[in-house]
Amino acid sequence: QLHLVESGGGSVHSGGSLRLSCAVSGFTLQYLSVGWFRQAPGNEREGLSCIRSTGERSYYYTAVKAHFTISRDFANNTVFLQMDSLQPDDTGVYYCAARASSNCANYASDYAYWGQGTQVSVSS
Repeated sequence: QLHLVESGGGSVHSGGSLRLSCAVSGFTLQYLSVGWFRQAPGNEREGLSCIRSTGERSYYYTAVKAHFTISRDFANNTVFLQMDSLQPDDTGVYYCAARASSNCANYASDYAYWGQGTQVSVSS
């Protein structure tokens, strides 16, 4: 069974960096597209970035593209989200999600498998 575990969240000041990890078990990344989502307090879960099974990357906001980088490590079956120049608006719970498809998707409802989330807090 496919299982995802996020780690790497924490508390930083504005301008700081964090690297989130999404460890995948039960299925190889070679056949999965994996996305990162964020849910801020009182808001819906929003898609930030995705990496296709082919390795192609997508970023859903200009600000995300400028400061976040998605990558993956086949050897450890792990997907990463490097986040730089963090701002208070980046505060929220970050989730990784997977779908057994070669294509990414924009909406949370398009992903069948989810991790438990990791909290990111950015103070000014």
